Amino acid sequence: MSGFLAALSRVPPLLAAHVTLSLAAIALGLAIAAPLAIVAARRPRVAAVALGFASLIQTVPALALLALFFPLLLLVGGGALPALGFLPSLLALTLYALLPLLRNGVASLRGIDPAVIEAADAVGMTPAQKLRLVEAPLAAPVAIAGLRTAAVWTIGAATLSTTVGQPSLGDLIFAGLQTQSWSLVLAGCLAAAALALAVDALMGLVERGIAARRRGLWLAALAVLAGGMLAATAPLWWPAKGGDRPLVTVGAKNFAEQYILARLIGDRLERAGYRVEYRDGLGSAVIFGAVASGAVDVYVDYAGTIWTNEMKRADVPDRAAMLRTIGEWTARTRGVRLVAALGFENAYAFAMREPVARARGIATLADLAAQSPSLRLGSDLEFLERPEWAAVRRAYPMRFAAATPFSPTFMYQALASGRVDAITAFSSDGRIAAEHLRVLTDPKHAIPGYDAILLVAPGRAKDARFLAALRPLAGRIGVEAMRQANYRVDREADKQSPEQAAAWLAGAIRLQ
Repeated sequence: MSGFLAALSRVPPLLAAHVTLSLAAIALGLAIAAPLAIVAARRPRVAAVALGFASLIQTVPALALLALFFPLLLLVGGGALPALGFLPSLLALTLYALLPLLRNGVASLRGIDPAVIEAADAVGMTPAQKLRLVEAPLAAPVAIAGLRTAAVWTIGAATLSTTVGQPSLGDLIFAGLQTQSWSLVLAGCLAAAALALAVDALMGLVERGIAARRRGLWLAALAVLAGGMLAATAPLWWPAKGGDRPLVTVGAKNFAEQYILARLIGDRLERAGYRVEYRDGLGSAVIFGAVASGAVDVYVDYAGTIWTNEMKRADVPDRAAMLRTIGEWTARTRGVRLVAALGFENAYAFAMREPVARARGIATLADLAAQSPSLRLGSDLEFLERPEWAAVRRAYPMRFAAATPFSPTFMYQALASGRVDAITAFSSDGRIAAEHLRVLTDPKHAIPGYDAILLVAPGRAKDARFLAALRPLAGRIGVEAMRQANYRVDREADKQSPEQAAAWLAGAIRLQ
């Protein structure tokens, strides 16, 4: 219960951000859909094109739509537009809200009895008068039903904005899923569901009041809705603590180690006099662009990820040469500074349950490849689309019976339950030792080095105070310490939060 109450304490500021984003997306969608619906109701060709486009948008998963706006804004804005956070989330959610708004708007206008329109024409009403006095009141109930649907969809989809750096109730859900903190997941889901149900119920009263011509009912419902929105966004009005200190943003990808390291970095920066906010749950394709654009000031990446994903390199040099080359490339091409390697490597490592590996005689990736047609592979959400997977298959001709992506937490559970026979584990993960997994060797060195590295945005690359706060981390974190910190978050019994694990790690490496 205490964990759930602690999770609920994190809801108000995230709810405020969630409501602001959802309200802005619905308002912008309504501003686009309303005039377009009026035109489309009178012109079938316009209706076909508009509704076809809106329907096409609905076929794109909301998560993909959000992610697509990140590179698009970088390309179009050339760094002048914020490609992370509110703007890409707003644009994606607005497009997602268009279909119910347009479809119900067109249907409501087309459904008006033609005799009523003829009567309005007969008394000499202008088109504007006819729309305002006749068509709009008659169409309102059906149109508001579409608005209710759009609102519920938007509030639900807004939880995914976490993946592009926009705070929302999805922060709780994603963090809870990755760290198996179900109190966080429950708090985020309950808050999002309560918000959607409350908005739908109040807009239902507006719809009923307009249909029944009960002005008092729909005005009262609108007043309650407006008051609720103001109350929900109240945390945004309060001045942030330490508002006189410079604000910095620490980024993190979507697994426990990243949450821990982000808090470790954030604590260092707060001690140095900065005010810190976190952008968690970012994908590899987004986070490097975010630090290059200045949307994120600092984060931890891995050498192999930059080498293969960003630099498009397929060769595998020794780790020292790789780090040196990466530092030169990030500074020259994007202005990003590689401050230091942290001292441990978190490489992809194929792993199996020890009894299964022993029974099958599998010790290397070559052994795994030979038996792969009869085995099932589990991977994280990215690996099967990454260049490293292509490199592994070039070196070892693997043809698994099935290859299934999971979130990192569920990937280990799938291996333990026998749903998969091998996984693409992470070498710094504490669950490897705790669950007695066998890590398969890579005799052909197909997988590059994955030293954890601190990357800093161009705007902070010469900030002496900022860099001085980070330099004590250089080379200090050994892989065993990182594994123990990770396991403190990942274990089922006596689970710790990323903040607690970061505090333990700071003590373990004797960080002053």
